[in-house]
Amino acid sequence: MLVAGSAHRQIARTLGCSPSTVTRLSARIGRHSLLLQALALGEIDSLDEPVALDHFETFVFSQDDRLGIGTAVGQGARFAFTMDPAPHARAGKRAIRRRARKRPLPDKIPRSVLQSIERVLRLLGSLGDGRIDLVSDDHPLYPVAVANQKHLQIRHRVYPNPPRGSRPTSAARERDREMFPVDLLHKIWRHSQAHHRRETIAFGRRANALLERAALMMVWWNFVKGVSERRGDRTTPAMRIGVAGRPFGWRDIFARRLFPGRIILPEGWMRIYRREWITPAVGRNLLHDLAQAF
Repeated sequence: MLVAGSAHRQIARTLGCSPSTVTRLSARIGRHSLLLQALALGEIDSLDEPVALDHFETFVFSQDDRLGIGTAVGQGARFAFTMDPAPHARAGKRAIRRRARKRPLPDKIPRSVLQSIERVLRLLGSLGDGRIDLVSDDHPLYPVAVANQKHLQIRHRVYPNPPRGSRPTSAARERDREMFPVDLLHKIWRHSQAHHRRETIAFGRRANALLERAALMMVWWNFVKGVSERRGDRTTPAMRIGVAGRPFGWRDIFARRLFPGRIILPEGWMRIYRREWITPAVGRNLLHDLAQAF
């Protein structure tokens, strides 16, 4: 139901339980999904295909507080390797007018976006011998992040985004072809999660909750969903990359409990697990720091 886009109150009405129960279990499912993804990354020996990298743009609490989630997807296997948060302020003239009375906007894009890209590159570099065939759009921070990772051998190919409303060109078609795996993930993600749609009243309130649900979406994409439902291909990205021998069902996903102290987590993932991505506008943010939680 969470993957299908149902809200917590809808799920509670269907199951006959309290909405707070659904919220609590949703957070636990997200943490479990994060650990399962980390376990799968530990089984990858090499990175033998180009990787398309892009940030999934959404917002938390209000449209003035944006959240980019960096996603890296293999072009061939379509395996989603990671999700990395990058909170940043809304840009543009409209944002400046709306927030002039509240607080000034930064002149430049916050460094959190650059740090997010660098964390993704370091994770991809750790999966193989440090060689990365990276495909991205023309975001100005991608070349900066690539230049900062001097210990990695990165071949970076840039495909500019066409202007909105422009007619299709050969360059635009080439961009869509090279970025198709990550674009498809973002489209299905936005379609399947109501709080990520452009026009919605089901927007996310807390960054922690959005990231936990993103982890669940990543596991569903990698282990449960077939590569092509239209063609009836039940082969999953995890099967293509060699970390699973068959499609997983939800009983397989939750077959055994996972513990963060027994799994090597990528850089920054423990902060997601502990719910340390605070949303100040909400007020109360509960951390996952129980004495018996680890």
